[in-house]
Amino acid sequence: MIASEMLMAPEILMPVILVLPVIAAILIRVTGNNPNLRETVTLITSVIVFLLLIPLAAEVLSGGRPTLILAEPFPGMPLQLTLEPLGMIFALIAGFLWPITSIYAIGYMRGHHEENQTRFFMLFALAISVTLGVAFSGNLFTLFVFYELLTLSTYPLVTHAGTEAARKAGRVYLGILIGTSVAFLLLALIWTWFLAGTLDFIPGGILEGTASPAMLSVLLLLFFFGVGKAALMPFHRWLPAAMVAPTPVSALLHAVAVVKAGVFTLLKVSLYIFGPELILGLPVTEFLSYLVAASILLASLVAMTKNNLKARLAYSTISQLGYITLGALLGVTGILGGSLHIVMHAFGKITLFFAAGAILVAAHKTQISQLDGLGRRMPVTFAAFTLGALSIIGLPPTGGMWSKWYLLQATLETHQLVLLATLLISSLLNIAYLLPIPLRAFFAKGNTDQTAGIQEAPLLCLIAISITSVMCVALFFFPQFWYELASMAVR
Repeated sequence: MIASEMLMAPEILMPVILVLPVIAAILIRVTGNNPNLRETVTLITSVIVFLLLIPLAAEVLSGGRPTLILAEPFPGMPLQLTLEPLGMIFALIAGFLWPITSIYAIGYMRGHHEENQTRFFMLFALAISVTLGVAFSGNLFTLFVFYELLTLSTYPLVTHAGTEAARKAGRVYLGILIGTSVAFLLLALIWTWFLAGTLDFIPGGILEGTASPAMLSVLLLLFFFGVGKAALMPFHRWLPAAMVAPTPVSALLHAVAVVKAGVFTLLKVSLYIFGPELILGLPVTEFLSYLVAASILLASLVAMTKNNLKARLAYSTISQLGYITLGALLGVTGILGGSLHIVMHAFGKITLFFAAGAILVAAHKTQISQLDGLGRRMPVTFAAFTLGALSIIGLPPTGGMWSKWYLLQATLETHQLVLLATLLISSLLNIAYLLPIPLRAFFAKGNTDQTAGIQEAPLLCLIAISITSVMCVALFFFPQFWYELASMAVR
């Protein structure tokens, strides 16, 4: 009984949750010759990890902040796990979507006859472990370590196909993400240490009064450009390049884990390193906000020009990440909206990527111009795509409405009418590049010879798509849980 209670202690649950996917990766490698057993290990472990996150969420909601120091490689700079509301949001999203994506990946990898499936599932599990490490990070040093490990652990997934195109994409991926980290983020981390004498995450920030507004403005720029995973232009090219990866990788790691690790880091920096009030008072904040606004609009415009479905979704992601980045610069309400957008965008965009993969597996089509009439052959897939698109746009009855509502409110509170216009125009552009896809699939006449014999993707793919698309709607009617966590973070 005592041992059981100790195991369930929040401080112990965190490292257990991080270790379980690593153990799963080893077991996946061992059972690789038996696909059914290998995939059973993946599914069971992913479900266990999510179930273990539930008592941690209850602890955080009750006011607990479980903390565990793993090691102290440098004096006063420990590797520390601490769970707070913002990290809990990110952990729950990654934990919930791992089993869903695993279900999808089994159907996709088998249906598409992908090679090296054992290596794929093994590396996928390792990447999830590191992603949860980012969520659990108790200070900026720990976050930096897991952030870099996430880049390295996902590189083999990006280059999974082993083609020259995949290797080239991998070089772009590593070059931009490692380059921005070394050139900007590491410098920002060291500078923060010398200014504040600590890298702890403290509500309200640790930099108030440590330097002049001009110096802190430069430091803020280093953080925002150093977090390459946030895909802020011009450091965005890694994300479209990474679309060469299998769709399950694009879906979870590049619609949820990797990109969300970037914007999650920026929200943590805004909330716990600078503090929302300090950021609002810095002279560089308005310039940086306009730069993010330009990234939002430019990415949307580029998305409209892309005929390749995954490429269009990739540029859509760059634009949507800008919403969260902008929220980090707009004070408490902006951070609240950005935190909620992590949730809403995760479910909306993963649904769209799932649908893109289902179209590839079932119809072997990648171009939007090839989709005419396909909706009548694949109604479940394109119905789900429609719901995911509505959530990205921010229209009811989908959850994307709530996060955009708070982001719009933040622009009004800070009297940033240009940014308000940016968000509204961007939403119109979302309509322009997303809704024509299901409309032409359902209502365009199409070539019956080209669509003959096409049917829905494998059942496992449809199950995953159905779950995430239903969640897009459920988040509209039941956003309270996520709102409470986000509110606790900004309080």
